[in-house]
Amino acid sequence: MPTTHLLILSTAPDPETAEQLANALIEQRLAACVNLLPQITSLYEWKGKLQKSGEVLMMIKSTKQNYSALEAVLRAKHPYELPEILAVPVEQGLQGYLDWVERCTNTKIT
Repeated sequence: MPTTHLLILSTAPDPETAEQLANALIEQRLAACVNLLPQITSLYEWKGKLQKSGEVLMMIKSTKQNYSALEAVLRAKHPYELPEILAVPVEQGLQGYLDWVERCTNTKIT
């Protein structure tokens, strides 16, 4: 059975930005839940230089149906020139939780 759920990973420069992004996604019913993991350290190359940044990791629970709109919101509101947005398919999970994710992200519900 093909998966319809996604775990989307993205980083933000600080807790305030991460919370603003998470709120926008939840308010627009593009995410059911966003976990914010503060104080991670990211090491990466950017424009030819090694970088080290403190960031907040966002773990976004959503569905494939909402991915395009979710990505568009992140790209429009994110302060980074090239934000990390990685979607990982959820192969298995507690059915009740997966049903809840679908209910929370169903834009037809008023």
